[in-house]
Amino acid sequence: MTASDFAFDALAADYDAQFTYSTIGTLMRQAIWRRLDVHFHPGQRVLELNCGTGEDAVYLGQRGVRVLATDLSREMVALTRRKVAEAGLVDGIEVQQLGLEHLDELDGPPFDGALSNFGGLNCVTDLSAVARSLARQLRPGACVLLCVMGPLVPWEWAWFLWHGQPGTAFRRLRPGGIAWRGLSIHYPSLRMLQRAFSPAFRRQRASAVGALLPPPYAERWLVKHPRLLEHLNRWERRLETWPPLPWLADHYLLELERL
Repeated sequence: MTASDFAFDALAADYDAQFTYSTIGTLMRQAIWRRLDVHFHPGQRVLELNCGTGEDAVYLGQRGVRVLATDLSREMVALTRRKVAEAGLVDGIEVQQLGLEHLDELDGPPFDGALSNFGGLNCVTDLSAVARSLARQLRPGACVLLCVMGPLVPWEWAWFLWHGQPGTAFRRLRPGGIAWRGLSIHYPSLRMLQRAFSPAFRRQRASAVGALLPPPYAERWLVKHPRLLEHLNRWERRLETWPPLPWLADHYLLELERL
């Protein structure tokens, strides 16, 4: 068992309760789903990287999109298979235990698109290698949606400085990433990620996911202020592509086209 297996296996049981079904987590995922609806359509075949507990795979499957959902974590894969079965989507969604560094092991026709949601790529040291492997799995013109944790998050700075934790406030700025549960977590900027994928992909759009909305660890405070939460979410969706919001968000969503 690798460090990555152990880290995410340990998170699997509580991940949905802690994030997926939280108020802020729900709003952030809905922002991603709006973009999935734009790009992925019934009958298309989509490769999902780091599928987690399968929430996005089920969403796409319910809309007639065929999905190969992959994740390195055995427990995450097990939860995804359970969700897929409960949703009656086993004919349209295949689930496979596979890490981001092993995409070349996939054998089959090229996919019509790909998705990596909520920070899976932050666990990757060599983004260019993943980009090359992913390009070989996609047809020309395929759309790729990458949701990644960025390095500059004013909400995070303010939150942890207020709580007297300056080291945590600026952790994303540490050179070489940070250690977490035996892994090294990196926070590439939009420019860095786009450069890593640029040989085979062209940028289409970048948007903020959690710039005006606070990060999920502020959930308990913000749910006490529902009107503020509503306003922040509404304005973030209106302004999500406006600079500098994508550069100052807990996550940013980069949309690419396979050349």
